[in-house]
Amino acid sequence: MELLSNFLYYVVPFLVLLGILVFVHELGHFWVARMLGVRVDEFSIGFGKELWGRTDKKGTHWKIAAVPLGGYCKFFGDEDAASAGESEKLKDLSEAEKKHVFQFLPPSRKILIAVAGPAANYLFAILIFTGIFFGFGKMTFPPVVGEVIAGSAADKAGILKDDRILSINGHEINDFNDIRYEVDLAADGKVNLVLQRGDEQKTLNFMLEEVQTDLSGEAAARPMLGVKSINVVEMTHESLSLWEAFRDASIESWDITAATLRGVGQMLTGVRGGEDVGGIIRIAEMSGDITKQNGIFDFVIFMALLSINLGLINLFPIPLLDGGHIMICAIELVIRRELAVKIKELLFKTGFALIMALMVFATWNDIVRLVNRWFA
Repeated sequence: MELLSNFLYYVVPFLVLLGILVFVHELGHFWVARMLGVRVDEFSIGFGKELWGRTDKKGTHWKIAAVPLGGYCKFFGDEDAASAGESEKLKDLSEAEKKHVFQFLPPSRKILIAVAGPAANYLFAILIFTGIFFGFGKMTFPPVVGEVIAGSAADKAGILKDDRILSINGHEINDFNDIRYEVDLAADGKVNLVLQRGDEQKTLNFMLEEVQTDLSGEAAARPMLGVKSINVVEMTHESLSLWEAFRDASIESWDITAATLRGVGQMLTGVRGGEDVGGIIRIAEMSGDITKQNGIFDFVIFMALLSINLGLINLFPIPLLDGGHIMICAIELVIRRELAVKIKELLFKTGFALIMALMVFATWNDIVRLVNRWFA
């Protein structure tokens, strides 16, 4: 019975989540490609053996495959689903047929098609936030401690998971982001912190721990508290017009993007550890926890957050990702000629190796996290 319950809470939400986000992403590529006259041979959710499929009037074969861990939009003339090479049959095409082939498009149009996938993910997230803000009000991330970093100032001061931080140095804390703001303003690193633990309020006085960071491109010591948030949101029930909801949803999406890029930058510079890098196991774990503990509302918000991250990651200039295609096309625009096939092949092989290495690293982190969770 417990096995069935875990399947319903962890596997099903994860497959629904991934399927929707992949569909949205690939639909962006598909829609813009069709607008530009490109022939699309396949639109697949998942990889491997086909479970269901149908072909539309324009010759695109829509299908759901057995391995639901991604998807692709394959254009006519592509050697593979990643558009990483050209098919031999391109040599025999007529000039009229070449107008419908992705490989023969000018770089500017290739860029539009490549950008369309991540753009669709961002638009999807903005629409979700717009609906939530318009119907329920603004969302806030409560100042509740989800995790205390070992050895941090919070750990040494006795702050525990699930503590709700009420004020720092006399300033009220209403949102988790307020914590970072007040910590940055703390004079000489001294903190007077009031928190709620169950029915009891506690006041703590302690010094922040300085952590090496690289703000403004220069190494500097930055005082930090050492807590992470929980995966839930609270609503303010503020009344917003549809335009205000859309505006705030766009701002929220930008803020999430900026925060993600800061985190990536901190990992690259060694300020932040790589243990936060997660893969599909982490996504399944989080989607299951949110569905089990918080319900469908928070699951939809998590879907919007993940859609933004999927769009952002795909814009990274790594060959095989959309950002890699954009980078190559941008170079070709500048040099006004196509890169040599051997150079492209080398770039795609390098990108593949990098992506595989990141996947292995992320999966290892996921496994370590699960093992620690089980033993805890």
